[in-house]
Amino acid sequence: MPRYTMEEFIRTTRQKDLGEGKFELERDRLLEINLNGKVWIKRGAMVAYLGNVKFIREGVLEHGLGKFVKKAFTGEGVSLTKAEGTGKVYLADTGKKISIINLENQSIFVNGNDLLAFEDSVSWDIKLMKRVASMMSGGLFNVKMEGTGMIAITTHYDPLTLRVTNDQPVYTDPNATVAWSGNLVPELKTDISLKTFVGRSSGESVQMAFRGEGFVVVQPFEEVTYITTAA
Repeated sequence: MPRYTMEEFIRTTRQKDLGEGKFELERDRLLEINLNGKVWIKRGAMVAYLGNVKFIREGVLEHGLGKFVKKAFTGEGVSLTKAEGTGKVYLADTGKKISIINLENQSIFVNGNDLLAFEDSVSWDIKLMKRVASMMSGGLFNVKMEGTGMIAITTHYDPLTLRVTNDQPVYTDPNATVAWSGNLVPELKTDISLKTFVGRSSGESVQMAFRGEGFVVVQPFEEVTYITTAA
């Protein structure tokens, strides 16, 4: 374990301006937002801030009736806080690793639990994988991010991105799936030949099947609360 004098510790761990834009990785697990206007952040993710910044919990109907109904129906989804003003805001989420993605008129699906922050210029909507509803209690919900601007996502440890092609589909564990390209429409399949995963009670292993042209991001960690199997 490193040992420092007081001066060494301050010098080694001090905040550094990297000049990388609105979203910067101050550390692998700490996001710095250079705020001049408005961004949306995951509720409870702020760990510190500097400057004149206000944090406003999203209004019930702030994002429209459609998103309100979806949130009420799912009982989950995205809980957001609006950070507004001028200054620096620092975000973290239970020590998870942070990746910054700059969308350029593109779209990506993100597991709602792994969405840390995004610029106000990026539009979003909660999406239900309808084919899952018959397998899962409540179905499987993700967030589609679309437009131009920066988003920050989190993963347990280092993410792995797998290329999906027409000749090579990709199959993933939903509990380890973080994100995928916005043009892909995954399907859910079960494979009773596989052993039941820890925490599953259905006796069947559920997989996400990605076909087409795009990518899917997974993490070396299974978030067993990500989905629940039907009783």
